[in-house]
Amino acid sequence: MTVPELFGELMNADAAQAWRAQQRTHGRRVVFTNGVFDVLHAGHVAYLAWARSQGDALIVGLNNDESVRELKGERRPIVPFDDRATLLRALRSVDVVVGFGERTPEQLLERLRPDVHVKSAQYRQEDLPERGVVIAHGGEVRLAPHVEGNSSTDIIGRIVERFGS
Repeated sequence: MTVPELFGELMNADAAQAWRAQQRTHGRRVVFTNGVFDVLHAGHVAYLAWARSQGDALIVGLNNDESVRELKGERRPIVPFDDRATLLRALRSVDVVVGFGERTPEQLLERLRPDVHVKSAQYRQEDLPERGVVIAHGGEVRLAPHVEGNSSTDIIGRIVERFGS
């Protein structure tokens, strides 16, 4: 059982685009970030809170299961899309979750045109394929602080090490 008013919304790209337009009419600064968010952990939560602090509302682009397999291999995701989306929606920092099936979010960014696009500082801005789309629409890219050793891959590795493969 969930209490809907305590959760952010799960939207398709069309609904997210309309929501984004509504935010713009109210003068709200919209932040976008994206990722797999498999095996949600404290690093994810801190990252999303930092992203949300860069504006007035946060949209999270969430890779669907097929694109996760492309990015991370056949054994991922550990947690299926609907469950990952529910966990993200339960976070106070997240207003909207929208799924996408591409490896990178350029198509979604083209539609949503956020004011700010946040990625982890483990990346370099010039290496982000989506950077050009964000800049072309007057947005900016910001890099969130990154904590080494606090990733889903690291956690899965520790579980396998402790409990066997």
